[in-house]
Amino acid sequence: MPSASSYAPDAAFAALADPTRRAVLELLRDETTLTAGELASAFPEMTRPSVSKHLRILREAGLVRAEQVGREWHYALDPAPLAAIHERWLSTFVPLFDESLGRLKIRVEGRKRR
Repeated sequence: MPSASSYAPDAAFAALADPTRRAVLELLRDETTLTAGELASAFPEMTRPSVSKHLRILREAGLVRAEQVGREWHYALDPAPLAAIHERWLSTFVPLFDESLGRLKIRVEGRKRR
């Protein structure tokens, strides 16, 4: 399973490309853990095997952890790969955003003076 230290973002980006998987991550962001059944019930339009396939892809990308407790699987968000993507890739775009915001500020303040 990938870790932040191995930094292999392709699997995470591929997993994040699907809106259902992003929705699963959002559910897990807001809860400590959820069972596979609880996650499946959040997607009534999908079959349980379909939800399980999404969970497998998220697990393989290292974005969620799974633990078997009795007969149930409990899933939790693993934010480390997302943090690594942010730290090593997305943060490199911050200067571009800052520059754009600076230009916008100058433009807006210039209009206020007129």
